[in-house]
Formats: sequence, C-alpha cells, structure tokens
Amino acid sequence: SAGRRFYCRAAGNAGRNKLCLRSRDDSAARNTGRSTEFRQLARQKIAPRFCLFHRSSKQKNRMPVSIKKTKQPESLRFAIRNENCLPGMRKMSAESVHFAATDPPYFLDGMGNDWDKSKLSRRVKPGVIGGLPAGMKFDKSQAKRLREFILDVGEALHRVLKPGGFIAMFSQARLAYAVGNALDEAGFEIRDMLAWKYEGQAKAFSQDHFVRKMKISDSEKDRITKEIAEKKTPQLKPQFEPILLAQKPREGTFVENWLKHKTGLMSPNQSILGNGFPGTILECPKPKKGNALGHITVKPVPVMRQLIRLFTLEGQIVLDPFTGSGTTAVAALQDNRRFIGFEIDPDYAAIASQRIRDEQKLL
Repeated sequence: SAGRRFYCRAAGNAGRNKLCLRSRDDSAARNTGRSTEFRQLARQKIAPRFCLFHRSSKQKNRMPVSIKKTKQPESLRFAIRNENCLPGMRKMSAESVHFAATDPPYFLDGMGNDWDKSKLSRRVKPGVIGGLPAGMKFDKSQAKRLREFILDVGEALHRVLKPGGFIAMFSQARLAYAVGNALDEAGFEIRDMLAWKYEGQAKAFSQDHFVRKMKISDSEKDRITKEIAEKKTPQLKPQFEPILLAQKPREGTFVENWLKHKTGLMSPNQSILGNGFPGTILECPKPKKGNALGHITVKPVPVMRQLIRLFTLEGQIVLDPFTGSGTTAVAALQDNRRFIGFEIDPDYAAIASQRIRDEQKLL
C-alpha cells in the first residue's frame, strides 16, 4: 500500500558500497550475495516495490523511507549499482538484456576511464577545459585508448545482450570511428549512425592573446594581429553528437529471432521525436544548466525515450553501463521498462537513484 515502509541503509565503507533499488519483501533483499539481484532480474523475478540503499560491510544506520504507490506495472524493477561496469556485467547472466543505451567517456580533455569529477569541475568553464577550447587538445593516443576501452565494454555487452539486441552508444564526432571499430571487433554488426541534433555554442578562439605573449616587437605584434584578425581555431560550431547503433547478430531470420527473444526488430510507430517515420536525426535541445544535475555531459530524456521505445517492449530490460545522473533510467521508467545501471561515481549514483524516486512520485 501507499503507506508501506522501506529501509535505506546508509553508506559505511565508501570503497565497498553498492547502491541499488530493491524491495524489502523480496527475498533477495536478505541475501548478501553481490550479484543476486541481477541474476533474479535477468530471470524476470518480480519485486512489488522499491527501496534505495548502500550496503557496506557494517549493516548500521538504517533510516526508514516511505515510497508512494505508483501506476507502473508490478513487473517493473530497477537496479543501480555503484561500481565499475566491467566487473559488474561479468556477474550478470548471459543473454539477459534486451537493449543497451549509454554515453561512455569520450576520452577527450580528461574524460577517459580515469574520469575524476572533482578535477573536471575545477578545469571546466563554458567552452574551455584546462585553458584550451573544449575538444582542442589533440592526442593521437586518444583514439587508441578509447578503442581499447570500448572493446572491453563491447565484449561484456555482447555477452549479456540477447541475440538481435541493439546497443545505442553515444560518441564524439572525431572519435566515433574508434567506437564503431571497437564494437565491430567485439562481435556487433554496425547497423547505422544516428545523430542527436542540438544548437551548440561556437568554441573557436581568436589568437590575439597568443600573439601578445610572443617575444617580438610591439609593431610586429600589431602586424600579425591585423593579419589574423578574422581567423579562429579550426572548430565549427557543434550541432550534433553521433550515436552508434549496433546489433548483436540474430539467431536465424528476423522473424525466428523475434519469436525466440523478442528482439531484432523496431517499432517505428512508437516514435516521439519528429513527424512520420523515425529517421536518423534526433532533434532535441540540450538540457538547461539548471537541469544538468551536476553532470557535464547530461543527455535529454526525450532522446533516450526515443531510442528505448524504438527498440524495446514494455517490461523488457534496458542496460546502461555508464548511468551518470540517470537519464536513461528515468526514460526507462517513463516508458515502463526495467533497468539495470552501473555508475562508478557514488555522487552520480545517488543522484540517479533520487531522480528515479522523484519520477515515481509523478507517475
């Protein structure tokens, strides 16, 4: 009932915490095994209600939380784990997920697998990272490191996705080829490239300040400044982010695979962006600053809903190995899908879980 009470177990040991949503009256809530809820979720066990908790080695500091009854189906179930997605996905059952949608690190400007939120928040200003225009630090090793990272992630995703299941993976324009190459090597078929279209801000810089620092005469500085007065760094205004659409190979024909796994086909009549048959351009404004939730690369909920609605059915499982502030989770909740998410940063994991609770109150 609406008055049911749940328990929030507070964090004790930050290095060993894990965070997820689970029902108190689910027998798995009493099981201390780290992968229990994922095995049960993959087997489509049902938890009537949800609770948020950190679990540490010390079972202390329990705080009661009330969650109102919502209108979503009883089969809906969410799990958000505050841990690295690679070991996390290895604990999941094979072929247990219907669809994956994620926005992994782009390996630009310190946003790699060593992502440090506190360092980035000190370095990032509008259009500037570490004194350079965002995206201007070119390093030939970026693509190589990104490809190696996505290859590991892709292999883990390939194992847990059902045959015919899709993955929609965001990337950055000049490194999207590395993502596609890694997913292809991991065993996926690259089906398409979509684009989230938005109105970005120009990031190109003039060079006057560099000229002023040159150890030359003032007259020579004036001459050079006039010569390059209308020149900027080679950055066109960004207006889209690519989304690699890849598919795990089917078993048999499209129909045979669908009858067995309910994956591999799409539902064009479920589109919520644009008019008519859904296309490869997903046009949607960037979330406003106040809605960024402390994350510097937050995605809009309508874009994630569009992807989820096209490639899944109600009640199916959506996976996001880089949950961030929880946009994919919110989109899944709004469209009655189940969700598994991994987020290595405890602050983002807590934000994502709070967003789910807030969204449940609205439904």
